Formats: sequence, structure tokens, C-alpha cells
Amino acid sequence: MGQQVAEALDALRKLGTPDEMRALARQGCAPQPWPRVNAHIHLPPNFSAFESVEQAVNLAAEQGIGALGVSNYYDYEVYGDFVQWARRKGIFPLFGIEIICMDDSLRDAGIKINDPGNPGKIYFCGKGITRFDAMTPQATRLIEVIRRNDSARMAQMVEQMERLFTERGLKTEIDEQAVVEMIVRRHGSDRHTVYLQERHISQAFQEALFAKVRPEERMERLSRILGAETKAHHPEDFVAMQNDIRSRLMKAGKPAFVEETFVSFDDANRLILELGGIPCYPTVADGASPISPFEASPDKLIAEITNRNIHAVEWIPIRNTVDVLRKYVREMREAGLAITAGTEHNTLDLIPFDPFCQDGDVPGDLRAIFWEGACVVAGHQFLSLHGECGFVDGAGNPNPNYASADERIKALAGIGAAVMQRYHDTCRGN
Repeated sequence: MGQQVAEALDALRKLGTPDEMRALARQGCAPQPWPRVNAHIHLPPNFSAFESVEQAVNLAAEQGIGALGVSNYYDYEVYGDFVQWARRKGIFPLFGIEIICMDDSLRDAGIKINDPGNPGKIYFCGKGITRFDAMTPQATRLIEVIRRNDSARMAQMVEQMERLFTERGLKTEIDEQAVVEMIVRRHGSDRHTVYLQERHISQAFQEALFAKVRPEERMERLSRILGAETKAHHPEDFVAMQNDIRSRLMKAGKPAFVEETFVSFDDANRLILELGGIPCYPTVADGASPISPFEASPDKLIAEITNRNIHAVEWIPIRNTVDVLRKYVREMREAGLAITAGTEHNTLDLIPFDPFCQDGDVPGDLRAIFWEGACVVAGHQFLSLHGECGFVDGAGNPNPNYASADERIKALAGIGAAVMQRYHDTCRGN
């Protein structure tokens, strides 16, 4: 995957030995005060709020973020750049992955999980991955299946969007390669690292609209293409127009929709474990209305995910109210789940890095839980780089060296906090 990625992982490995970090953890070694943490963003060439990795890391540093997690889809070469910039700014890097998968039985039963619009569809994350540089044969096979299925769907969707725009009076001449070129121009990404997402396609067609239609005519022309009134408030409201294009034309049941071909939940889980990570369930809760049956209550959700041998969950609090977030997070932590939080930054909106709720700041008691979760990921990542069992083993089972889930979370969090402190000390010494 590249010398830069290998060097980045080696630099983290060389922070010390596991025994050294365990000793520091026993001494209570940790950054003081706790830095702000964000365990989930997307970096280009994924669809992202950022023009570059440098911009993302600089903004995170300016906003006091001490640990930052990237959860990109389907290519991880950008993680080398991420580590280099993070080290310059003293930000601890957390490596993740996001996968879209399908549970056929829940789909057939019409049960929604953490995608508000599609029964059976699951967004699934891996935390603390370490084997994305030299993948195992099984990981290579699975990631190639995902890439192939996803690329075929995106190419077909671009074709259908171009046909639709032409039929409705705006010939764009956009094809799959034109969308890839847009991403390469915007971010300077290597072409082979680019895997298209729906948001990339909607952006390409919005940009074509802007290039071909005068500002005073854009909203009327777009509404004609959509078959409905645009939600844009003015002719330069490109974010709203991109959202309109995606929701009105590309989602399930819409004219440019192409049926998705997903890997199974079991395959997604296996890929995360093959990459050395912690399987992690991203919770939506009241980010959907109504809350999905799978997540109907904390008890229901905890039972569902623990039955699947998942021991970590993640939140994007901007979707949630403070009251709902507190109710779920407290019960999840009491049930022995490690919990992280992030912002995604998977739209063009440059929202703050420090996670926040729909109706206010994340309360201090929940911040402490999210800090602990980020430290668990850091501890797992570090131990895995040394060939040791981290928070979970290669089968996804909890590390057997601890008597309880609470003991395991606290031990891994202590190791992770010590690793972060050593990392920050090293960065300051450079």
C-alpha cells in the first residue's frame, strides 16, 4: 500500500513495548486535561467536508482535538498522509473502516437497523485496524468483492443520471471517469484510490448544472429535473441542491436508483477482524424518526448487538438529542460496551470537530465515556501492532485476560491513555 503507510504504523509501534505501557497505565499516566476526541471522520477521496488531509488535521488541531479517528470506505492509502500530518500537530491517529452490509433475514422481515430508509441495511464500523498495509488473503478477497460490487453500481448510476438529466432537458455528458476526474482535481488524489459514492455523483451533476445554467435559471431548471421543488434557498446553495439531487433521483424508489449488492454482515465482520480491528455498531437512535425497531430501546439494542458478538458502539451525536444520547450511552456502558463518538464530516458542511448534539453540547459525563472509548481503541491498536490480543481477539471475542467487561474496558483504556501520552511527549520532542 506504500512505504508511507508502513512507516506510519512502525512509528506507532516504536512508541514502546506493551509491558511499558501497562506499567505507565498502572501509574495513571494519561494526557491532562483530557483532550477533545473525535473517533469518526471521512477524509478525501471519500466524500468529505475537506479539500485535503492537511486542511482536516489543521482544523482539528486549531479546535483542540487530541485524538482523531478516520473511518474511510474501501481504500486506506490516505492514512499514510493522515499520520504524517497528525504527527506534526500532535494529534493521535485512530484508524478505522466503514462498511455497508446486508442482513437478508431482517431485510425480508422489513426490519430497519441503522439506515432509516432500507430494511436490513447495516452501516458497520471497525475501530483500531492495523493490518490495512499488508492485508491477509481473506481481507484482500473481501475488500475486492466490495470494491467490485460498489464500482459496478456507481458506474450504472452515473449512466442513469446522465440519461435522466438529458431526458429532462440538460445534457451533461458526464460518465464515471468524469466523476473520478472531478475528485482527482479537487483533492489531488491518486486515481486508483478513488471509489465513488452517491454524494460524489450528486456533486458532479450539481456542478454541471452550475456550469451550464445561468444563476437566475438554476432553481427552476433543477426543480424541473427533480420533478419537485428544490429545497435550495438561493441559486448558489450548492449543498442543498446536491442533497436534492441525491434524495429525489438516486435513493431507493427514485428514477436513477440502482439496486445495491452488499456483502453479508458476517463478511463485513470478518473483514474488520482480518484487518485487526474491533467490530463496532454505529447507533442512530433518534437520528431516525421513528427510532428503528432494531434500536427501539437501549435494552433491545444492547441485546441485538451483543448477540452478534459486538462489544463496541459509536455515536454521531449531531443526530441526537442530549436526553436520548444520555439514556442510551449510560445503559450501553453499564452493559460493558466500549463507546466512541465522532462527526463523520461526510457532507460539505464544515461543522466543528468536537462532537455536539442537536440541542446542545455533549454533557461532561458522556464526554468521559467517549474519551474512555477512544483510549480503548488506542490501546487495542497499539497491542495489535505488537501482535498481542487487544480489546477483542481475532474471532471478535473479548480479551480473556480480564474477569469482566468493565475491567477489560478500564485496562485497555489505561493502556491507550498511556500510549497517547507517550505519543504526545514524542511529538513535542520533535
